[in-house]
Amino acid sequence: MDKGKVIGLLDNALEENKELFLIELKFLADNKIYVEVDGDHGVTLQECIRISREIEHNLDREEEDFSLEVTSPDVANPLKVKRQYVKNINRILDLKLKDNKTVQGLLKSVTDNEIEIEWKTREPKPLGKGKITVIKNEVIQFENILEAKVKIIF
Repeated sequence: MDKGKVIGLLDNALEENKELFLIELKFLADNKIYVEVDGDHGVTLQECIRISREIEHNLDREEEDFSLEVTSPDVANPLKVKRQYVKNINRILDLKLKDNKTVQGLLKSVTDNEIEIEWKTREPKPLGKGKITVIKNEVIQFENILEAKVKIIF
């Protein structure tokens, strides 16, 4: 399997729609090609079909037999690339950090190196009895994130 040719065909297919971006490309056993793409506003089935055809119609099955799967990300899977974080600003993320800490909060911003998360918590009042609701913010470096998933709310 000419991996360079597949990568070139995939790049050309993604160039046709600037909103789409590559999440993952894998060359698996038995000449299986796995392509996962996402878009700034999601990715349609028609776009997955278009990308699949762009690759498949330009590879010679007489030369080498292969299978091709072009898919969009599963909502249950963790975020893998920074552009997915940008896409999910103002959504709630569940984060697992390298220090074994977990954080759940609203994704407020994304930079090249970090994200900002905001959440509400109940804390004891500074004076007297009872609790008050406090808004907390934390800036987290990408390098400290083990896993980030978008929380699905029904």
